[in-house]
Amino acid sequence: MSAEAVKVTASHLARNAYLYIRQSTLKQVLNNTESAIRQYDLRGKAIALGWDASQITVIDIDQGQSGASAADREGFQQMVAEVSLGRAGIVLGLECSRLARNNADWHQLLEICAMTGTLICDEDGLYDLRNFNDRLVRHEVLRDRVEVKDHHRRVVAAAW
Repeated sequence: MSAEAVKVTASHLARNAYLYIRQSTLKQVLNNTESAIRQYDLRGKAIALGWDASQITVIDIDQGQSGASAADREGFQQMVAEVSLGRAGIVLGLECSRLARNNADWHQLLEICAMTGTLICDEDGLYDLRNFNDRLVRHEVLRDRVEVKDHHRRVVAAAW
């Protein structure tokens, strides 16, 4: 049994899997079809982890919308609501950071997943945010994002 499969329990499998698919612009949606294919292929990851195909909900209505804010992303809001209600056993996305580019939205989703015991899965791994080490990995993504924004701010400031 793989290390990932050990994290998946009967409790997780009793709930649904939510696959969130999004690209930031319509241009990306039209021209980066390989990204869309990779995102939809994560459905197979959920099946490999034990979810029945009928339990997998694909949320792709936010295509062409930036992840900068959850305010106008109906699909993201739906997913967060399902996690909050304890209906999600797992949330899947190509890169976890694609789920929310806004740090507040991202942190809120992480906290809700930890409270409800919802797993997060991307191409790099499977995370149970109730597990200290998995939580550290996810928070490093947040830290790296902050460092990139700070670096960008310093580069722009230096150009002036």
